[in-house]
Amino acid sequence: MSTTAYEHDADGCKFIPATQRPDGTWRKPRRIKDGYVPQEEVPLYESKGKQFKARQNTGLPVGLTPEIVAEAQRSRKNQSGVLQPIPGMVINVEKKKKKKKTAGIDDAADKLAKCEITEPVFTSASSSPANTQAPADPAKKLKNLRKKLRDIECLEEKIKSGNLKNPDKDQREKMSKKNDIIKEIELLEKQNSV
Repeated sequence: MSTTAYEHDADGCKFIPATQRPDGTWRKPRRIKDGYVPQEEVPLYESKGKQFKARQNTGLPVGLTPEIVAEAQRSRKNQSGVLQPIPGMVINVEKKKKKKKTAGIDDAADKLAKCEITEPVFTSASSSPANTQAPADPAKKLKNLRKKLRDIECLEEKIKSGNLKNPDKDQREKMSKKNDIIKEIELLEKQNSV
């Protein structure tokens, strides 16, 4: 109820007159004590720290003499839009405008319009990373191939002994590469012996 129309009775006391509710019933008139402030008119609470900060927020350095502060405030009133907290220093104060969502979309669209898509140019096949690593150290490659061959033979033994009844897809794939690995080992051994 946001009524501030007070009436005075015969004794001189304030009261809020009776009002009708939306359902048709009536509220009783209410007596108001001296010094009462309605809830709608009560100022918002501001902590001491917030009040202190508001007083200190002059835009000037702490510790300036009162004469310089007064002069700075006079010059501030004279110049609209330009703030000079320190003599010789000019700061332009512009209020930030809220950007619309469409502005960000337009910026993104402009950036995308400036982008160019080019096809990659490939050089000869010898510059691929796989080919550069292979001839670098044949002894290392031979060692890795022999390790793979040992793993395959170990898998085959497990299957023969019955420890591994159903090899999974990866294990079957590994065993199918056994012949290729043996051929590569033979090639590398011939290159090393020459």
